[in-house]
Amino acid sequence: MTQTVLLALDTSTEFCSVALLSAVGGAASQAADPGRTEPRIWARHEQTGAVSSTRLLPAIRELFDEAGLTLADCHAIAFGSGPGSFTGLRTATGVAQGLAFGLNLPVVPVSTLLACAESARLRDPSATRVLAALDARMDEIYWADYAWDPALGEWRTLQPASLDAPERLVLPDVPFTLAGNAAAAFGARLPAVAAAQIVDSEALPHAVPLAHAALRAFRAGRTVAADQAAPEYIRDKVAQTTAERMAEKAAKAEQAARLAHDAHQGEGRQ
Repeated sequence: MTQTVLLALDTSTEFCSVALLSAVGGAASQAADPGRTEPRIWARHEQTGAVSSTRLLPAIRELFDEAGLTLADCHAIAFGSGPGSFTGLRTATGVAQGLAFGLNLPVVPVSTLLACAESARLRDPSATRVLAALDARMDEIYWADYAWDPALGEWRTLQPASLDAPERLVLPDVPFTLAGNAAAAFGARLPAVAAAQIVDSEALPHAVPLAHAALRAFRAGRTVAADQAAPEYIRDKVAQTTAERMAEKAAKAEQAARLAHDAHQGEGRQ
């Protein structure tokens, strides 16, 4: 039986996450054998802050050494394509592209929100409808809605990755799992917290669920050439300019002064 070796990278958060997956057999043999052997996985998941780039390549080398494999054994490189940290996404994309170019391998981009859904399902197989929501900073969330299709053995995307205020997240009309860190970040401001059947705040972007999702994509032929690999930027704007921050501060000061004036006027009429 054939062996598939896949390397998965994610630096979309403050973690440097790397997984090396080795699976035996193809998609057809797996479908015919429900009792198949699960893939072997070696992983590193370390909180590195903004310096994931300094840890990524050493972690990759460590995993190949631990597994007794080499880069030449690899069949594909997967990476967390976003949404997430702009710098982190560029780091994972660049390393995936560089390795794929050097080894002449296909690349498998995987949404970080899909990785959250996959994480929730790996942790709880009953999580077949997942609303993935991540803190996007700037008082917004990244979110997407997924349903697991048991016949296909794959996720269906019901709502692609979006950027919205927490209050604008659209809830499924069936029981669902809320995956990601948005629940912890926004609490009651996120309607899904109260509506969800399960809240799984630990289902986050991680190279292990990413590798599982990437293996299915690779076997289905959903890959791109190295030069076509690109981050998925949902937000075009990273931060406010100095002028915008000053304008916002002035507007808040003006609003506060107006509220104080109205309150003073109200007291004078009493």
